Amino acid sequence: MAAHPIGVHVGPGLTQDGGMDGGGPLTRAAEMDADGVQFFLGDPQGWKAPKLSPEEQALLAGDTALFVHAPYVLNVASTNNRIRIPSRKTLTQHAQLAAAVGARGMVVHGGHVLGTDDPAAGVDNWRKTFARQAEDGGFPLPLLIENTAGGGNAMARDLDALARLWEAVGGFGAGFVLDTCHAWAAGWDLATAVDDVRATTGRIDLVHLNNSRDPRGSSRDRHAPLADGEIPVELLLEVARAADAPVVLETPGDAADHAGEVALLRSALS
Repeated sequence: MAAHPIGVHVGPGLTQDGGMDGGGPLTRAAEMDADGVQFFLGDPQGWKAPKLSPEEQALLAGDTALFVHAPYVLNVASTNNRIRIPSRKTLTQHAQLAAAVGARGMVVHGGHVLGTDDPAAGVDNWRKTFARQAEDGGFPLPLLIENTAGGGNAMARDLDALARLWEAVGGFGAGFVLDTCHAWAAGWDLATAVDDVRATTGRIDLVHLNNSRDPRGSSRDRHAPLADGEIPVELLLEVARAADAPVVLETPGDAADHAGEVALLRSALS
């Protein structure tokens, strides 16, 4: 297995009702000559506990690096009990299955609080999530928190907000995902983003290397192909080099497009 695999996001590669999608994540990754793959364990907009048969789990065995993405609906920072409590439960369920299939880590968005709420409450809710899980031995695999593109009360949009969050959860071993499109949308300087994040969190565990359809600071999360967006491609490649971490492409396009992007990255990082 490559030390720093180049992966592709294949969406709901596994579904509770439909089983394997398109032959499963490993088949999809092989079509693009990727040595890593990111996928959901179920409906990304759903709350159901993920379930995989032993046969389906066996189809995930191999040398391909696996990363699971938690459902988008989860928001453990929320001050709304009807959102936060099921978010914690669902997060734990997905983490348990992700660990069972051998995933290197599980990506989860930082979340947000309502505009009338103090962001400090959201930070403390994240702390409680890790603290309560620690009472049961901790999460069974690294939980990788991803920076987000918009929202004034987001937990991981701005570097200062990220610093407050990491002060609360860093001691629990939380990992970090740097999404280049999200960082660009939030107005970060990508030329210094890797150093800025490491100064804040001490780590970068995964890079979501995505271009953006919109100008810097737009707060809009609209991904573009690696070499066809508002972010200069060489700047993206430099982020990947400096991060020295696994990369996952979440760019639009078909298998051939992604195979070309994987080849470009592999050449640039070799």
